[in-house]
Amino acid sequence: MKVLFAAAESVPFLKTGGLADVVGSLPRALSDKGLDVRVIMPNYSAIPQLYKEKMKLVAEISVPVGWRNAYCGVKELKLDGITYYFVDNEQYFSRSAAYGYEDDGERFAFLCRAVLEALSAVSFYPEILHCHDWHTGMIPALLKHHYWNQENYSRIKTVYTIHNLQYQGNYPYEVLGDLFGLPEWLFTPDGVEFYGQVSFMKAGIQLADRVTTVSPSYADEIRTPEFGYALDGALRNKGDRLIGIVNGIDAHSYNPESDSHLAVRYKTSMEKKEQNKTALQEELGLPVDASIPLIGMIGRMVEQKGLQLVLEKLDELLLTDNVQVVLLGSGDPHLEHAFREAEGRFRNKLISWIGFDEGLARRIYAASDLFLMPSLFEPCGISQLLALRYGSIPIVREVGGLKDTVHSYNEMTGEGNGFSFASFNSHDMLYTVRRALRIWSDPIHRNRLVEKALKGDYSWGQSAQQYEELYRGL
Repeated sequence: MKVLFAAAESVPFLKTGGLADVVGSLPRALSDKGLDVRVIMPNYSAIPQLYKEKMKLVAEISVPVGWRNAYCGVKELKLDGITYYFVDNEQYFSRSAAYGYEDDGERFAFLCRAVLEALSAVSFYPEILHCHDWHTGMIPALLKHHYWNQENYSRIKTVYTIHNLQYQGNYPYEVLGDLFGLPEWLFTPDGVEFYGQVSFMKAGIQLADRVTTVSPSYADEIRTPEFGYALDGALRNKGDRLIGIVNGIDAHSYNPESDSHLAVRYKTSMEKKEQNKTALQEELGLPVDASIPLIGMIGRMVEQKGLQLVLEKLDELLLTDNVQVVLLGSGDPHLEHAFREAEGRFRNKLISWIGFDEGLARRIYAASDLFLMPSLFEPCGISQLLALRYGSIPIVREVGGLKDTVHSYNEMTGEGNGFSFASFNSHDMLYTVRRALRIWSDPIHRNRLVEKALKGDYSWGQSAQQYEELYRGL
């Protein structure tokens, strides 16, 4: 079976969030099952030179962008058994970042049309065209309207995956004709119209053959007004054509037994994991003491991640409890400033590392005893799975994929792999953090939790099987 992933980002080429992790690892898991899976994405100038040097130009085409045509080079790179195609246009993708520009609507309209035009240019016609998030949401509409009468295109089925419903790609009505050359009759509530605008996200939801999202709980949540961002009605109408499949991680890359970023590699050794903690304490200038519990936090510093809850109770936690906290991330300047200011007051207990460093992130996963994710919402979450992979026990809010992958520990039965709370408030969060610290202080419970985490399977195996079944059922 031939499958093409269309997305705006993928590791190892460019990453802004969990979307890139999925597009970078799921194709390999599906390829291991015998599927011919390829990936197409923009050729950003920010892609590392070591990959650009290996790309080969395989086609030059003209891509319609509404009433005009734009140049498009198609470059190819084979890496770890996967073929990647890169859509090349300097006007649209020679930028320092992937998103955040005034012409993003036009840039990703070009990507949507370029993906379809590239199929004939490289002579690869997939049975499944798997589109990811709003940037590729218009592909099903373009496929149905512009290519329905071409034999090689007419058999293509589309799957659309929602990674984060909050980001929708909504643009003025005029883009329907000016950028896509699509007819006015598509601009209806049953089509691409969303409160007077054209919505890339809604187009994917309405017009793809199947819609998936990244966890079963999130699939249920986005059908409600609380989490649906005004698309809950459209999502409820999908019925059983909307399903949730939980994400996995690249268990080969994220492996404490072979991770070169770590001070000490380990498989199940508590002693060696502890050595990673003392090494990180020394690296970051914290008091070196293996007996002090270390809480890690890694991710975008935005409201979604619940950092406002942490700030509300940070002073109380650090003044009262013998604990260290290490945060790595960037985002909202107000949140960045608040954590920098807190670090100044609690330098021996708190490190706020503003920015991102892959090696440091892995060392935090390996060094931390507990990993805090008090998210307002979380479609799936990758960080809690990575934390478990490295033996760090998650403390999460029971929402989305966090609810599906982290189950509260029962001291009596030994069931569960972490700690969780339901209500989005700082009191419940702090209570749960302190419960986790109390249980962590007991070597029997601590060893049981860490051993279970290190032996868990967080790979794509089971989820890849679900995707394959979905593809073959279309």
